[in-house]
Amino acid sequence: DEGWEETSIALKAPLNVEGVLPKKVGHVTAERAIWGRRIEFVLASVGYAVGLGNVWRFPYLCYRSGGGAFLIPYFLMLFLCGIPLLFMEFAIGQYTRLGPVHALAKICPLFKGVGIATVVISFVLCTYYNVLMCWALYYFFNSFRATFPWQSCNNTWNAVGNCSIGFPGNTTHLHSASQQYFDHRLLEITNGIEEAGGLRWELFGLLILAWVIVYLCIFKGVKSTGKVVYFTATFPYFMLFVLLINNVQLPGAKNGMLYFLKPKWSKLLDVQVWVNAAAQVFNSIGIGFGTMISMASYNKFNNNILRDTLIVSLANSATSILAGFVIFSAIGYMAHVHNLPVDNIATDGPGLVFVVYPEVFSTMPLPQLWAPLFFFMLLCLGLDSQFAMVEVAVTSIMDGCGPKVLRVLKRQEIIVLTVCVIGFLLGIPHITKGGMYVFQLMDHYTAVVSLMFLAFFEVLAVCWVFGLRRMTIVIKRMFGKAPNIYFCSCWMFFSPVLVMCILISSIVQYTPARYGKSYTYPVWAEVVGWGISLVSIIWIPLGALHEICRNKGTLIESDCERERLNRGDCERESDSTEGTVRERATQPRGLRERERLNRGDCVCVCVCVCVCVCV
Repeated sequence: DEGWEETSIALKAPLNVEGVLPKKVGHVTAERAIWGRRIEFVLASVGYAVGLGNVWRFPYLCYRSGGGAFLIPYFLMLFLCGIPLLFMEFAIGQYTRLGPVHALAKICPLFKGVGIATVVISFVLCTYYNVLMCWALYYFFNSFRATFPWQSCNNTWNAVGNCSIGFPGNTTHLHSASQQYFDHRLLEITNGIEEAGGLRWELFGLLILAWVIVYLCIFKGVKSTGKVVYFTATFPYFMLFVLLINNVQLPGAKNGMLYFLKPKWSKLLDVQVWVNAAAQVFNSIGIGFGTMISMASYNKFNNNILRDTLIVSLANSATSILAGFVIFSAIGYMAHVHNLPVDNIATDGPGLVFVVYPEVFSTMPLPQLWAPLFFFMLLCLGLDSQFAMVEVAVTSIMDGCGPKVLRVLKRQEIIVLTVCVIGFLLGIPHITKGGMYVFQLMDHYTAVVSLMFLAFFEVLAVCWVFGLRRMTIVIKRMFGKAPNIYFCSCWMFFSPVLVMCILISSIVQYTPARYGKSYTYPVWAEVVGWGISLVSIIWIPLGALHEICRNKGTLIESDCERERLNRGDCERESDSTEGTVRERATQPRGLRERERLNRGDCVCVCVCVCVCVCV
């Protein structure tokens, strides 16, 4: 395997490895694209981590889980789980200079299916994530009107008998005008997933526009992405600060922000609050999607990813808290205007930005200024995450079969176009009149169920199978010094245990997908949902079985690449007649070491099979 040559040389080379790397080795070449400047990688990573979840998920979760008290478990989980695992993914991508599929296959062949699964889940997620961009564009274009269409009950889509201007409070039979606009104008929603209805042609056109924007951002790879993120990653911060300055001057804003941060110390005794904190850190940073590995693979070999890890992690958390002040200052204002408790207005998910906030703009000064800027900010937040997930698929294709595909499609731009077209076609069911039910089903079984399984096996593969000693070698080769005791202890114990606890909690507290407060999915839809989950999860046992079946002898004897990473004790032989280079791994030096590693591999196989059988 020629693609391994560069990594093997890096392991055996002096600390300054760049000067001795081969000019061209298989699919890993000296011409592999790299970020133009380090700031481009940082901005792209921040842009991916800081997404719509920071705006609509974290503030509500913080408020419901103890207010200011929630920040204690949140930051504890950030430092024990989020930062170490992000550093781990950056290190894997930068060291191997490969996407998640081939990087994880190199460092742990037994769990090579994890790499495939991360690409699958990222691509499945991007097929419906772009629908959110489609909605943001719809609101953006409709926010230039003199009167917002969602602030009145005198429209053809309103059910006049139960329409309320403003928030109806506890009057359950009434719906706000903005809620009816979202349900009956934007979605034209049906009564259930079994009623697909027709296509929403306006959304169909906007979905095409959203994918065109994504394509134009990434069609040149990191060369174009690196330039786009200068705007898309920074503009949301400008808008959040501007909105915060405007909101704090509104009556009732102070009460809303105090409601957001008021500590409820008794909540710290609730186990679910700690699980929520760990899950929020994990999902927000994006561990387990393969995106961070992919983006780090375009770094220079000795880039300081430790510094980048701290910047990305802390920027992500700071943005979540900033967004919380922005959201709850506006909610406090609305509670003051309608003389309602904050409880009756606060919500999470798409309803927060597409129902509550449009209603807020209806009563703000200069609404025609704030509404377009807000929805454009949502577009930027979503685009960063979207084109990062699409880039994972493109990177994996180029790493795995780039030359073969290029012989057919000729240019990388066409490969990117093909991926975008497939993503667009798979997103069409979400823009039917019953598409919201499909969207909710996909989101539940992809972003909730599948992700935790993939994250668990990724951490298991890297932290315990690949092992701390090998990770220390990788870090030392890139930076000249080993990771400190903080990272070593987190990789060895804290991070795997925390991820395992999140997984177990997700299984124990599993609830079927729902839409709203009343709609439950039929049994056949639940079966489809589990099928969606298995599309990614199934690659983990398949990859392990394939690795076992295609190799003879024990796993440790066939796992030559892991032995090279562990010892670097391979002998290189040159065949001058054929002009080829062969590598032969030496036998393990001690029977005791062989038996120890063999037992470790057997344990990992048992864990893999048992967990997947339980699923």
